[in-house]
Amino acid sequence: MSIISSNIKYLRKKKGLTQQQFADQVGIKRSLVGAYEEQRAEPKYELLKTLATFFDVSIDDFINETINDKWVPKPKGNPANLRVLSISVDKEDNENIEMVPLKASAGYLNGYADPEYVAQLPKFYLPMFKQGTYRAFEIKGDSMLPLASGTIIIGEYVENWADVKPGETYVVISKSDGVVYKRIGNKFKENKKLKLISDNPVYEPYEINGEDVLEIWKGKGYISTQMPVPAPEPTMESLTSMMAQMQRSISKLQSNN
Repeated sequence: MSIISSNIKYLRKKKGLTQQQFADQVGIKRSLVGAYEEQRAEPKYELLKTLATFFDVSIDDFINETINDKWVPKPKGNPANLRVLSISVDKEDNENIEMVPLKASAGYLNGYADPEYVAQLPKFYLPMFKQGTYRAFEIKGDSMLPLASGTIIIGEYVENWADVKPGETYVVISKSDGVVYKRIGNKFKENKKLKLISDNPVYEPYEINGEDVLEIWKGKGYISTQMPVPAPEPTMESLTSMMAQMQRSISKLQSNN
């Protein structure tokens, strides 16, 4: 029996409900309850959220933990971070890495939580990434030089956003900014702004609302068709740009004091 089917059955009985009573209360057919509990079908994502709310458990625990008399719930934390992460495996039962190419970035904002959408993404397997759940994102632009536009960043899923470490790089999925790869400048707090920093000093840091964040993936590696090249000698133009950036930073610090 799958985790979801056993959890539905256990939690329904714990509430003292028959299949028909349970079906009436959540607004589905009794035959569907039987199909879910007997592993003949699986609930869609929207229904999973409804069931998790009905049983007063996090959706993360509901789909990933075996809930029984010995089960201890995890802290619920940020509601936006408790959701289904669809994964797939290859013939050797190795977990695949789904890839989000540039052309799919806009669609990912709507489909990131839809297992059917994620299942359609290109996927591959890398033996060095065995622990954790990973996803690959193609980046564009030159804001994260020396990584070139078109580089594929491999990120590890961050389940608890309180674990985000300032100064390290992450793929941040947000309603306001889409899919970006940046260095994070402060600890994550849902009711505050999250500072995103480009490694290219030409680009100024900026902030997004914490409540707009949908997913965070810690940068763990990258794939690029461009081989590393020696850093170029500084030009007058690059030095001028760096000085301008330093002046803006100093002015901002002075205005905050």
